[in-house]
Amino acid sequence: MKRIKVVLIEDDPMVREVNRQFVESVEGFHVTGTASSGREGMELIRQMNPDLVILDIYMPGLDGIQTLRQLRSEGHAAGVIVISAANDRDTIRSMVQGGADDYIMKPFKAERVREALLRWRQRSRQLADGGQLDQGELDRFLHGPLSASASAPASDNGGSLPKGLQAATLEHILRYLALQEEAVSAESVAENVGIARVTARRYLEHLAKSGQLRLQLQYGLGRPVNLYSLDKS
Repeated sequence: MKRIKVVLIEDDPMVREVNRQFVESVEGFHVTGTASSGREGMELIRQMNPDLVILDIYMPGLDGIQTLRQLRSEGHAAGVIVISAANDRDTIRSMVQGGADDYIMKPFKAERVREALLRWRQRSRQLADGGQLDQGELDRFLHGPLSASASAPASDNGGSLPKGLQAATLEHILRYLALQEEAVSAESVAENVGIARVTARRYLEHLAKSGQLRLQLQYGLGRPVNLYSLDKS
């Protein structure tokens, strides 16, 4: 697996260290440099040519908005994930329109950072592959899997999901599955989404029954294990 070089720009030293630990807890990602301001960060970016930049907004001198503009104006192709306390629409719009790949608001959880990193790596790999994309592949690349509310069939209880299943949890499971390159078990889904194994199995069975997942059996010494993957056909 290619080692992904990350430059982390954050003025708060404690937050900077937490972010570094979160990033390096994801296999394949390595923080090659950290900076406490936009100006320091740009110097590191010029020197190290990272694959990915983790960027704060509220910083002295050159703030995150100005740093992103300068990074793009200089032609750097690094991905950018924003981690900031800024939650006003104007700031978020400026960062997204300026080329940020993802935006995470403080306070945040490690799982949200992990999800952003895995999604960014998946997209980067898809774009790095040769050949052409069809419309379906492009839609999955740009928008991810169809949302739970739009894709789940109606049920007898008058809602869009069977009784006891929650749209938010289903959406979380779909996002996790979209980031996986191989089929995974209910145990893996339960561990990474933070739900019980029996609960994960109910959601996965529902998704498989509705045609959104492919089910395959993995045979070993004991009982075969059900493995699930998104149906991308």
